[in-house]
Amino acid sequence: MIFITARFPVKPEHADAWPEISRSFTQATQAEPGCLWFFWSRRVEDPNEYVLVEAFADDTAGAAHVHSTHFKQAQQELPQYLSRTPFIVNATIPASDWSTLGELAVD
Repeated sequence: MIFITARFPVKPEHADAWPEISRSFTQATQAEPGCLWFFWSRRVEDPNEYVLVEAFADDTAGAAHVHSTHFKQAQQELPQYLSRTPFIVNATIPASDWSTLGELAVD
């Protein structure tokens, strides 16, 4: 799978509204056939930064995502709400789902 984590620095005046601002992009991406997951978290240490965690089944699914209409629309609409260009980590890993964190096993 393609596993991606990205940090989105949102302008302070838009930080509380980011979930709504990005909602249509998020929902459209989550509906893609090759999307395994796509979700946002707000960074505790910096409430103006959101972290996106996403995964796609394979290269074909990843390519479909970046060529989709909603991705192109997000490229046009979302930067106005950001304070700088997001940072990203993108890796292909031999997995298809989350693994359990054995070091913190719950009985």
